[in-house]
Amino acid sequence: MRRPRLPSWLPLDPYVLALLGTVGLAALFPVRGQAAGVANGVATGAVALLFFLYGARLSTREALAGLRHWRLHLTVLACTFVLFPLLGLAAGFLVPGLLTQPLHSGLLFLCLVPSTVQSSIAFTSIARGNVPAAICAGSFSSLVGIVLTPLLAAALLDSGSGGFSLDSLLKIVVQLLLPFLLGQVLRPWVGGFLVRRRQVLGYVDRGSILLVVHAAFSAGMAAGIWRQVSLPRLGALMVVEAVLLAVMLLVTWYGTKRLGFDREDRVAIQFAGSKKSLAVGLPMAGVLFGPQAGLAVLPLMLFHQMQLMVCAVVARRRAQDPVTDVPADVAEVSRAVQHPAPRGR
Repeated sequence: MRRPRLPSWLPLDPYVLALLGTVGLAALFPVRGQAAGVANGVATGAVALLFFLYGARLSTREALAGLRHWRLHLTVLACTFVLFPLLGLAAGFLVPGLLTQPLHSGLLFLCLVPSTVQSSIAFTSIARGNVPAAICAGSFSSLVGIVLTPLLAAALLDSGSGGFSLDSLLKIVVQLLLPFLLGQVLRPWVGGFLVRRRQVLGYVDRGSILLVVHAAFSAGMAAGIWRQVSLPRLGALMVVEAVLLAVMLLVTWYGTKRLGFDREDRVAIQFAGSKKSLAVGLPMAGVLFGPQAGLAVLPLMLFHQMQLMVCAVVARRRAQDPVTDVPADVAEVSRAVQHPAPRGR
């Protein structure tokens, strides 16, 4: 069975449909009592498995080789963990006029999450950008985010909205960091096996996230947090997130030009520096927010679908850029492929 491709025009990602279906299932049939304890245990195990697979599949050699693009990686990290959080803090001025405090906490958490890997690579490839740089940038962002996202949450999130504690630090180490490090240690023995079964393991990844979503939203239903969200507030949140995404796309494209990056690097920075990882953010939210995780991850889920829809259009527009924007050696290879020399005598 083939995994769904990125749609061509304003898509509704099939995985987002699955997420919405999981939310609906949790709303109609939330798990309670002992069943909730079992569901939380299964979700915890799924998260540990998810981060073990991340560690086992990430090539340490390739990541270290990508360090030569240090300016590019620092720029992506600055966009992800400096500019995004600053914009999230600025959105606090919209409380209580447009956003409620819980929604702003979720929006701020969204701004602290690391960048994506898979979609950054896909969009960079479509737009004829620097794909190896996108791979390394997304991987570095995920690695740094395992440590930096909880620390930023400790500094910026209100403790009353979930936030950070010594208990949450221990949970992050046990559920996220240790499985990831174990995967790195065992990679020489299991890495090849996982790479050969990449497609099957992709469904394992996504299935794990669905379990986390169901547990989080079931807990939210049990706690009655959904009474805090009205349709006007939800609409205001979507407008704020649209502005946030637009600002990041503009800054990562035009700002990097001022910094002297070439077109291919600018493409990689734009797609790696403007997006947020649902796969990493959801498990962290479950650890940091507890019963309030359902409401806290709502901004992240909405932003995830929005970034896929918008970046699908942007990537295809970037793919139409003139060939003259490509470096001379790349253009020469392109011409050689399109107009091969006649076979010699």
